[in-house]
Amino acid sequence: MIRSLIMQTHSAGKDGFRLRGTDVSRLEALSDAVFGFAITLLVVSLEVPQTATELFNVMRGFVAFAACFALLFLVWWHQHRFFRRYGLNDGVTTVLNGVLLFVVLFFVYPLKFVFGLVVAMATGERPWLIQPGGGDVPVLQNGQWPMLMVVFSAGYIAVFAVFALLHLHALRCRETLELTEVEVFDTVGNVRESALNVSVGVLSILLALFGGMLGPMLAGCAYWLIGPVMWINGMVAGRARNRLVSRLAADGRLALG
Repeated sequence: MIRSLIMQTHSAGKDGFRLRGTDVSRLEALSDAVFGFAITLLVVSLEVPQTATELFNVMRGFVAFAACFALLFLVWWHQHRFFRRYGLNDGVTTVLNGVLLFVVLFFVYPLKFVFGLVVAMATGERPWLIQPGGGDVPVLQNGQWPMLMVVFSAGYIAVFAVFALLHLHALRCRETLELTEVEVFDTVGNVRESALNVSVGVLSILLALFGGMLGPMLAGCAYWLIGPVMWINGMVAGRARNRLVSRLAADGRLALG
């Protein structure tokens, strides 16, 4: 159920959104453990290099590891912000958070594989060839590129679809949570932001499946749209939020923090 005791005086974040989740719940503790395990799976090597050559080989995976770590940290931050803002710990939140953790663990290996390929190809290496028993075996054949992007994009879509559902659930609980008009606006904005990320993932899948020979490459390039799309969305939403705050202040109905 929703936390039975929501503090009468809520602490507020820097953006004015009241923080209703001031304590770390068992659900969040489990989530942190899962995210920690997922990051462990990203580690290039679990063994300490014994020679300089082994060390240099391990360091080649640093860029890919950093990119994967940054993406997982972003997912963790979105989840952390949700629990801090709304303090929800009911059945729906528990189920959706469980789905998120499942997807994160599933997403780790496709994430590591894709970023490893991208970084290696960018540096001129040939990571798609391995040599078991002296023979070259393609790690990724041409016909598998579309499916690889589909798997990667499916994980990306699932993560942000869960965040959209979590914030929609918070909207349904707005009376219990006593969300202000500005907080409702911000929550709707989080739903829209998640939906935009889902749209980019869907576009990537469509390009991978129906883009022909260039489909897999275009599917990867689709993720470069995230920056401009989020910037435009943030700019438009920021202006709308400022107008809302100004109107509420003029009417004497502004309630922030």
